Amino acid sequence: MTRVAGIDCGTNSIRLLVADVDPATGALVELDRRMIIVRLGQGVDQTGRLAPEALARTFAACREYAAVIKELGAEKIRFVATSASRDAENRDEFVSGVLDILGVEPEVISGDQEAEFSFTGATRSLAAAGRSDLATPYLVVDIGGGSTEFVLGDSHVRAARSVDVGCVRMTERHLVVDGAVTDPPTAEQVAAMRADIEAALDLAAEAVPLAEARTLVGLAGSVTTVAGIALGLPAYDSAAIHHSRVSYEQVREISERMLTATHAERAAIGVMHEGRVDVIGAGTLVLLAIMERTGATEVVVSEHDILDGIALSAV
Repeated sequence: MTRVAGIDCGTNSIRLLVADVDPATGALVELDRRMIIVRLGQGVDQTGRLAPEALARTFAACREYAAVIKELGAEKIRFVATSASRDAENRDEFVSGVLDILGVEPEVISGDQEAEFSFTGATRSLAAAGRSDLATPYLVVDIGGGSTEFVLGDSHVRAARSVDVGCVRMTERHLVVDGAVTDPPTAEQVAAMRADIEAALDLAAEAVPLAEARTLVGLAGSVTTVAGIALGLPAYDSAAIHHSRVSYEQVREISERMLTATHAERAAIGVMHEGRVDVIGAGTLVLLAIMERTGATEVVVSEHDILDGIALSAV
């Protein structure tokens, strides 16, 4: 077994997984998994640059992770950066800061690479759990802060596409007025956001035959939060959420609720992370649009995702 550390730095959060991995079989034994919401993508859609305060939050999280990695004695580190750092003019500041703290250069991966890591992490988990009841091909959708990845496959990736719709990007583009998120958004704002999402789904469908999917697998914080709400959990419970199933009707009801609730009402939900309160409405709308486009009657929720794929790729 090789002890590795995988770090996934996205638009909204930065996450760490330290695990023992068998290079021969790909078996993974989790030692530590954690997440910090740093909102690295703050304002990137409008300015094209990473904000100084966003970089400061991210570097603080990196210092915390460096201490965990040292304590657990990981032999290899792989740091992957996704949508926000792909789009930013000043990504060199980000790269040099991470290198100083962790001693490893972040890899700013393409959307296609991101999709493959997400697919590997999610489907290896399903196979390990013996979920033979789920029909293939899978459509794995990773709804991030800045982008959403669509990956179709069974034992391997058949088609993939990354599109620039995510919960942070959609919130900042459509729901922010005079520096504040509309509370709650207007019908016109929601309609404009939905139009953007539908256009992105058109792009995804050019590369990925969405209608061929037999099982929809949803990844990342927007999807897992929806699952926690659907399950009625009083607090976030990763074990209960992992491999749960959420029906289309539940997703539709939760999306409507999130898009009509006030900030205070969303913040009072037990499973809601404080960093998702303002962006969960956009995230649920992306998931709902995907389910309507594909005709999926349910989404299978996975806590194992791109982070697991990164850790596996390190060996």
